[in-house]
Amino acid sequence: MKSNFLQRAITGLLFVAVLVGCILFSPISFGILFVLISALTIFEFGQLVNRIEGVSVNKNILMLAGAYLFIAILAFCSNISGSSIFIPYVLLLLYLMISELYLKKENPILNWAFSMFSQLYIGLPFAMLNILAFHNAPANSSIGYDPILPLSIFIFLWLNDTGAYCVGSLFGKHRLFERISPKKSWEGSIGGGVVAIGISFVFGYYFPIMAMWQWAGLALVVVVFGTWGDLTESLFKRQLHIKDSGNILPGHGGMLDRFDSSLMAIPAAVAYLYFLTYS
Repeated sequence: MKSNFLQRAITGLLFVAVLVGCILFSPISFGILFVLISALTIFEFGQLVNRIEGVSVNKNILMLAGAYLFIAILAFCSNISGSSIFIPYVLLLLYLMISELYLKKENPILNWAFSMFSQLYIGLPFAMLNILAFHNAPANSSIGYDPILPLSIFIFLWLNDTGAYCVGSLFGKHRLFERISPKKSWEGSIGGGVVAIGISFVFGYYFPIMAMWQWAGLALVVVVFGTWGDLTESLFKRQLHIKDSGNILPGHGGMLDRFDSSLMAIPAAVAYLYFLTYS
């Protein structure tokens, strides 16, 4: 038990250090890290769905497509390239569709469905981190990287998880979604949300790119949609009768286990920021 806790602690610290370091260091390190994360997470997803009877998706092409989508949106958001950079991605999607005509697999419809879902569920949310990273970039500038918004998403999620665990362990009595995740409680979820919103005021003080209430709103959006993201992955694993999505992170499971909350929190955060822009 002690050894497992130590393993989890070391892995967790290294995970946070690498993520924070790469986001803060430069847009290049940010891009390399999340291209790798996108590819590995989609590959893991492909391995999991291929366990389903009749399903046989092309994990390598899915991984390539997700990685390329991140690069394409990064280049587009940073004004390095125009919209033509998305053409290879469209061709990859067309290949995934057309190839099923010739491969004679057992259930091409399921293969199509899971292939496209991998891009919608994993590839697109990670790629949308670029919209946050270049949200404040000048329209005529090719370099306008700002790590604060993407970093804040992960900090809000981590603090929400930590707060929810601590408060839920002490006071949790009312189950949040017992059918899918029996351990989560309303008390824990509220406690985690309060912690995340509390730290949003620190962001508002040190990074006045938004008003205090806008930072608090962002934290609330991240907490709510992050919780739904967590529950969504829990439902996915329950359907497959597995505990962890993988074992790439010792003591912490797989990539989907570590980024499940962010897969819904990131798109929701982008939508929230655009709502603020146009309201």
